[in-house]
Amino acid sequence: MKKRIVLIAFICLMIDQITKFLITSNFDVGTGKTIIPSFFSIAYIRNTGAAWGLFSDGTIFLAILSIFFLIFAIKYIIELNDVTILSMYAYGLLLGGIVGNLIDRLVRKFVVDFLSFNIISYNFPVFNIADCFIVISIVLLIIETFIKDRKKNAYDNK
Repeated sequence: MKKRIVLIAFICLMIDQITKFLITSNFDVGTGKTIIPSFFSIAYIRNTGAAWGLFSDGTIFLAILSIFFLIFAIKYIIELNDVTILSMYAYGLLLGGIVGNLIDRLVRKFVVDFLSFNIISYNFPVFNIADCFIVISIVLLIIETFIKDRKKNAYDNK
């Protein structure tokens, strides 16, 4: 199962880097294309911080933080005894997402963001595929925790 985590992470990393390559090759910074009017567009921006303008110009800090979380996650996964299908995908998505944005920070000195949504008149911060993988992984890990807690409680109540 742990080899599959690495494979999933690698596939996620490739998807992330290919999409970023396509954006940087086909759009100038600050330009984009409307896909669904008043809802979704591609908008190429260079992000030196995190979402919602946090840590603006904090590329070095965020790269160090990413390395720390990457090391922590790898150490945790190596020591993990019980890997389920759900957690396997969650950890693969998490590692792929972290590495995808880390590569941007180390190589480009910014993260390529391009997915722009307007949800009920709110312009959601522009993000990328790696961000999606990280968020999905966290949701999967929360679901995994919920499932394990329910099983444990059912077992304890017998």
